[in-house]
Amino acid sequence: MEAMDGDKDGLPAYSTAVGSARTPVNDTTRWKSGVVVPRRSRALRVVLLACLAFIVYAQWKQIAPNPGPFGPDANIHGLSIEKLRKDLATCAKLHQKPADPIGLGRTRNARYIDGHRPTIIKNATVWVGEPAEGTANYTWETADVFVEHGLIKRVERDVSLSQLPADVLIYHANGRPLTSGIIDMHSHAAVHSLPTLHGNEDVSELSKDITPYVRSIDGIQPLDHQLQVIKSGGVTTSLILPGSSNNIGGEAFAIKHAVGVADGRNETSVVDMLADPERTWRHMKMACGENAKQIHGKAGERGPYSRLGESWEFRRAFETAAKLKRRQDDWCRTAAHNLDSAEVYLPNELEWEGLVALLRGQVHVHTHCYTVTDLEAFVDHTNEFKFPIRAFHHAHQTHLVPEILKRAWGDSPPASALFADNMWYKAEAAVGSEYAGKHLYDAGLVPIYVSDNPVLNAQHVVFEAAKAYKYGLPYHAALASVTTAPAERLGLGERLGKIKPGFDADIVVWDSDPLSVGAVPIQVWIDGTAQYESPFELSKTYHGPTVPNEDLGNISEQSAKLQGDVVVTGITKLLLDLEVTGVAADGTFNVAISEGMINCVGRCDAELEAASRLDGAVIHVKNGHLTPAFTAFGSTIGLNAIETERDTDNGADGGRFSRGIDGLALDTEKLWVAHRYGVTRAISAPKFGDIATHHGTSAGFTTGARTVLDPGAVFARDAALHYTLDLASKRGIDGINTISGAVGELRRKLLKTVASLASAEVIRVDEKYSEAAFLRRVIQGNLTLVVTVHSADTIAALLDVKAAVEDAMAELDVGAASLKLAIIGGAEAHIVAERLALAKVGVVLAPAQSFAMSWDQRRALTGAPLTNETAIDVLFNAGVTVALGLEEDWIVRDLGLLAGVAAINSQGKISEKAAMGLVGENIYSILGLPDRAEQFVIHQGSPLEIDSRVKVVCDGKYLTLY
Repeated sequence: MEAMDGDKDGLPAYSTAVGSARTPVNDTTRWKSGVVVPRRSRALRVVLLACLAFIVYAQWKQIAPNPGPFGPDANIHGLSIEKLRKDLATCAKLHQKPADPIGLGRTRNARYIDGHRPTIIKNATVWVGEPAEGTANYTWETADVFVEHGLIKRVERDVSLSQLPADVLIYHANGRPLTSGIIDMHSHAAVHSLPTLHGNEDVSELSKDITPYVRSIDGIQPLDHQLQVIKSGGVTTSLILPGSSNNIGGEAFAIKHAVGVADGRNETSVVDMLADPERTWRHMKMACGENAKQIHGKAGERGPYSRLGESWEFRRAFETAAKLKRRQDDWCRTAAHNLDSAEVYLPNELEWEGLVALLRGQVHVHTHCYTVTDLEAFVDHTNEFKFPIRAFHHAHQTHLVPEILKRAWGDSPPASALFADNMWYKAEAAVGSEYAGKHLYDAGLVPIYVSDNPVLNAQHVVFEAAKAYKYGLPYHAALASVTTAPAERLGLGERLGKIKPGFDADIVVWDSDPLSVGAVPIQVWIDGTAQYESPFELSKTYHGPTVPNEDLGNISEQSAKLQGDVVVTGITKLLLDLEVTGVAADGTFNVAISEGMINCVGRCDAELEAASRLDGAVIHVKNGHLTPAFTAFGSTIGLNAIETERDTDNGADGGRFSRGIDGLALDTEKLWVAHRYGVTRAISAPKFGDIATHHGTSAGFTTGARTVLDPGAVFARDAALHYTLDLASKRGIDGINTISGAVGELRRKLLKTVASLASAEVIRVDEKYSEAAFLRRVIQGNLTLVVTVHSADTIAALLDVKAAVEDAMAELDVGAASLKLAIIGGAEAHIVAERLALAKVGVVLAPAQSFAMSWDQRRALTGAPLTNETAIDVLFNAGVTVALGLEEDWIVRDLGLLAGVAAINSQGKISEKAAMGLVGENIYSILGLPDRAEQFVIHQGSPLEIDSRVKVVCDGKYLTLY
């Protein structure tokens, strides 16, 4: 309605037009003597009327030509007059460039549903989303927020209830943080519905490489439960993009996460979910680089086969659209002059309509591009065909080339839609930096953090922004990266992303600062409607919004090996089993280290004096925390450098047994990064098939070693024996096509081993490192059997296998008293937690925060506000020994933070020390391996909190300063 009213702004008011027709004739038009106007004046009026008649006739001839041989409804070329008139009207629309829709000035949100009551949120700590008036500083403000008709109407202190409608709903925020709804600008939710099923996969149209004509809206499934999971993380709006398999993938649509009657809507439909019902702006997804050439290229048959071919595909598509645009413009000019002479209708081709609209400035372009090469090529395309780009997505290398981005055509350079630290998964993702957001911000460019759901669970996309803050992006820029910045790039900057009058009432109240570890929404509103009637709320003490830690902006990517006597001062917390002998007046203490070993914790006066000499070092940290080092378990770190590049990877064994020790490849960037983030040890097994599957024996090694021959490089040549019983186990390897077959095969192998031991069979020398030999060690109690499994049903079957094997061991009087069994994965392990505890089976959760990625994970607990607990809570409370593992290698940076989430959201049940055990000691306990307490880390700040930094790492041999 607002757009229609705006069209009338230039017209005179109706009353003015009517009034002017009734204005009396001025006296000066008559002779003073009262004689009427002479005949010459009357003749002049006749001439004027004749001219007017001619003009009307000419216009009539233009729009209603004389009947020709085709009749009165067609022009001289037989074309429909009605269709031509519609085409001529379309010409005006073709040349209209959209403007961002207004926010302030609306009386109601177009998405508002009649009958929904207004709400006042009392006593909130509000992040408005822009600097306070007259300043350049973002702040948190204490305020009440009043919403009505789907809009934010007032943001003020102490709004009086007497000033509000009588039916207003009152929500007491009790001082908790309040922000706008989180916006995820890169998601495939509902076009890749979860759990992943082939029949629900609608991300990419793979019939062709160039598909601007397909639309994500045609594949969005409103009943995808992941939409609700995502909303539980405070995400109220997502841009649903086609996939990146095609160079031009099609149109994207922004949706809100309110679906159906349960969420306050009148209907369950995709149209009802659109964030901008007026459809002001359109969005187009494109992609450069690896994906398209690998999926569509076939040598000698079709392209693109290379990046060279990709650029040609782009340019050919843009040129095709440009030609159609020129034909349209020529037609409109001709038709405006003489519609009767039009020989054809307005040229239009549905296949290219979207790209033509793009060249007319009516479509926002979002392009998946990683590398400098791809970025520069696409910027060249924008200048050749004169269209702007809103954002490069993934954009791992944009921080290296800000000057290239600034050369893109248009008024402002593209934003970069990033992960915080997800990299290494393919060649073009191998070069990246966790500090990218800070570097882009410092260069005057806009970083935005996204999920690429389901690559990352969009429920936690705000955690990506939190990590960006940890990596040096200023606090308010980090919070803006998932609120105001994506809103502006979506063309909805006057409606979304801020808490101001006139903005959509998409609001989140958090239980803690949204950029703190473990922050969880306690209520979410979309268009003014609360989304949860009885949300689960964790018991937490709120200490106020985060005071931005300016030190985080001082990043150093260098390191130094320390030798001699070293003393670290400023320690405030000790999480190792050591005694503190005296503290300073300010409550801090020191740690003295010599030859990689701690020899004093306390005042350490003598050691401090010795370290102050020429060959020593004294290092000061703020709020230092001395903790055990982390251990990475569950991924393939140490067995590959780039996941999808076969030459850099140990490979997948399938059904063939192998040992991880034989495939270790150390001294890679992954391992350097692991060491930098306090991960001094890793335990990795060969892959069975897909990522996060295992088969063979795992090897335990130190991340700082250059080769396995380095002294102390390997601490467990065969740490555990691994098998996989997830969905990958029924894919035909070794002829096994069922879960039941895979479980049965494992049972058969174990029972065969029991029988072999009972008959005193001897393992030959050439079989010393065979599968049979390691199965013997399992039965004898000298090695832990670790099974990769998620489904509660398969875990139950596995426990039955354990019982059957133990019965056979007892019957034949061979082996240990019980089978040492552990589980890695465990998304549904909480369902059988008590049985796991009874059987003394440990669980390594990988991922740490499970969601229904696959069918066998569909019953994962996603946490508050949807569920009261997560898997780790249930397992911990049941007495199961639990640890956190890696599903992918990039998570090595996040182990401390993930342990922090577990502790902070445990409602006091998991202590700081117990949390550290989740990523260290518990792993060794589950596997039956000795821990190595001599490896430690000194952090500046708590490693369980967002603003910590690793400063000193000791791997038992070397001391490294970061």
